[in-house]
Amino acid sequence: MKPCITFIVLWLVSVSTICAQDKIIISGFIRDNAIGEDLIGASIYAPALKTGVTTNEYGFYSITLPAGKQTLIYSYVGYKSIALEVEGNQNQILDVKLDNTIELQEVVIKADGIKKNEDSQMSKSSMSLEQIKRLPAFLGEVDVMKSIQLLPGIKGGTEGSSGIYVRGGGPDQNLILLDGVPVYNVNHLFGFFSVFNGDAINSIDIYTGSFPARYGGRLSSVLDIRMREGNKDHITGSVSIGLIASKFTVEGPIKKGKSSFIISGRRTYIDALAQPFILAATKGLMTVGYYFYDFNAKYNYKLGEDDRIFISGYFGNDKFYASNKSVFIDNTQKEKFGLHWGNITAVARWNHIWSNKLFNNITINYTRYRFSTYVSQESETNGISNNIKLKYFSGIRDWSLRNDLDWYPNNNHQIRTGGAFTYHVFKPGAIQFNVEDNGSSTIDTTLKTDFKQALETAVFIEDDVKLGSRIKMNLGIHYSNFYVDNTFFNSVQPRLSARYNITDGWSIKVGYAAMTQYLHLLSNSGIGLPTDLWVPVTKRLQPQQSQQAALGTAIAINDKIDLTIEGYYKTMKNLFEYKNGTSYITGFESWERKLARGKGLAYGCEVLFQKQEGKTTGLLGYTISWSTRTFDQEDNVLNFGKTFYYRYDRRHDVSIAVTHKFSDRIILSGVWIYGSGNAVSLPIASYMGQYGMPINYYEGRNGFRMAPTHRLDVGISFIKKRKRGERTWNISVYNAYNRKNPFFVLEAYNTQDNSYYAQVSLFPIIPAFSYNFKFN
Repeated sequence: MKPCITFIVLWLVSVSTICAQDKIIISGFIRDNAIGEDLIGASIYAPALKTGVTTNEYGFYSITLPAGKQTLIYSYVGYKSIALEVEGNQNQILDVKLDNTIELQEVVIKADGIKKNEDSQMSKSSMSLEQIKRLPAFLGEVDVMKSIQLLPGIKGGTEGSSGIYVRGGGPDQNLILLDGVPVYNVNHLFGFFSVFNGDAINSIDIYTGSFPARYGGRLSSVLDIRMREGNKDHITGSVSIGLIASKFTVEGPIKKGKSSFIISGRRTYIDALAQPFILAATKGLMTVGYYFYDFNAKYNYKLGEDDRIFISGYFGNDKFYASNKSVFIDNTQKEKFGLHWGNITAVARWNHIWSNKLFNNITINYTRYRFSTYVSQESETNGISNNIKLKYFSGIRDWSLRNDLDWYPNNNHQIRTGGAFTYHVFKPGAIQFNVEDNGSSTIDTTLKTDFKQALETAVFIEDDVKLGSRIKMNLGIHYSNFYVDNTFFNSVQPRLSARYNITDGWSIKVGYAAMTQYLHLLSNSGIGLPTDLWVPVTKRLQPQQSQQAALGTAIAINDKIDLTIEGYYKTMKNLFEYKNGTSYITGFESWERKLARGKGLAYGCEVLFQKQEGKTTGLLGYTISWSTRTFDQEDNVLNFGKTFYYRYDRRHDVSIAVTHKFSDRIILSGVWIYGSGNAVSLPIASYMGQYGMPINYYEGRNGFRMAPTHRLDVGISFIKKRKRGERTWNISVYNAYNRKNPFFVLEAYNTQDNSYYAQVSLFPIIPAFSYNFKFN
């Protein structure tokens, strides 16, 4: 106990050290020179003092310097660094603008004192939007979620899926934030695309472990996506036409120096293209269609030098529909089927600078996810009609209030603290059933589980602290509680991430994080259909919990190439899955009684080479990992209580992404991936049961492996400057050598009526194109 008290006292003394009169504070914002976007995570470094700071999520920084003349170097990946001399005996506000350049052959400043790998945070990755946009596009659509699957530790599901599985976790264990608001379903086109439109995004940060204390509520990862704010200088925009979708973006100032806006929209037109052919082939008796759309909007207004407000929102929907008409001599039948799902997020925030050391952000947000499916059959025989309708729907809604404070007491501490309050409304599922005979309802009922309401509260404090020139740590603690059905849950979650510099370009990092998740995602679909139920913890469904430890090294091989190696070990408990033979829509039993409880274990090692500067950029990632599940032996529900490999346990994952800029007009890119086969359950025998029905016998769950997945994608961009903007043609080829990758396995029969298991592949070689024009 005494060492703990001693540490706290020393920490308080170091934090509360008052700056002497010979110190000055330089603070301000770092922005893009061309459009005025805030640069998140930009570096400010004082070489003479060998100290530096970074900007927060809104581009704000604060650095303490000795009075007199000092040199500050401002830098950001993908931008030209600049050096500025500051001089004086008083605090100063210094806003800095950096010039964007894709190719950094000439850097304005190269100082030996600049240290790479300065960040104390481990298990964190970032991808630039320019890098993502230059990668080969699936069906002509650049996708953020597919791009981050190239990073070690982040696995995709089946081929084409945009879902992610991080360090042995499930898709519900990823906290995906858009402008700080959770998005509960990120899939379009049954999982082949994500809801994030790259034209509206400013930055992407991914945490796969050692989470900062400001994040909570999930076990496996945090994907923090920030929307752009809009060009603050003049009206600009872009129009893009692809193989299956088109999109537009318009941005600019409303009042220069005061406010700006950005709106961006995207819609597919698969339904419009395919409909004439379907109608012609079926003589008008069948229609099948699918489309999705996205719409992003953001507005910001500068109230004064110390105050800004932001309002942003996202609206997106998917709709699949099919109908069939059958005409007989005395009977006509119409059948309809449809799926509909979508997200809405809205956020209003106020930034206030209380002093040159204290930055405040207050946020109010709303998020909603909703899913529904319907089936109907209408028949008419000799003037007598009979209609049957079945509709299923579920969803979740959140309202949240959050307050964050960033305090910079001195260059050795960057303290963040705050809290959040969230009101949840869960709709675990309802079935509407209606039968009409000759226009009169004979059955009209709704079978549903009770809507649940819950209150979630969280508070946190974290400190990014330097101890001398070699040690830097991010220490924090996250406390949360959850109130539902007169039951109170709470959790204290310590967080640690530390870095020790062996040399200026070589560091050792360690991390630990305890996480608690009060939400469960119940899913029985393996192919991306959004038949998912978000449900809260209950007395029977305890909160999911994980503990993860990591050890790694980060090496700056030279000014352009970085190498990171990380090993991790993670335990999880209170994981829930449907029992064998149950699903979200079978029977009238409560969803709580359909679930089995288990635990998980994941461990592995990740390697990442990355080059982000120069004409040739790219990454090489490799992961070796293991992931298992063990469920209670109660009722012998899942594998008789024996440990089995998780479905997305893949021993080896390799990703290579390269982009080469031949000139200002031609950019070539390629991506190659390899992944060991997913684990699947296949019967080893079958026998005839009661009433002549075949019964399959499984020796174990996920006891077989599908074939490995590997694929090459290539793309080339042709760019030409125009008088009023820039034109880009992008041509890409998905699966360039036509690899037949496994999508799923099914039982088939040969000519001798002997059964065997056949692999079903989804995508052959697919060429695609897109045309983009940016105007200014």
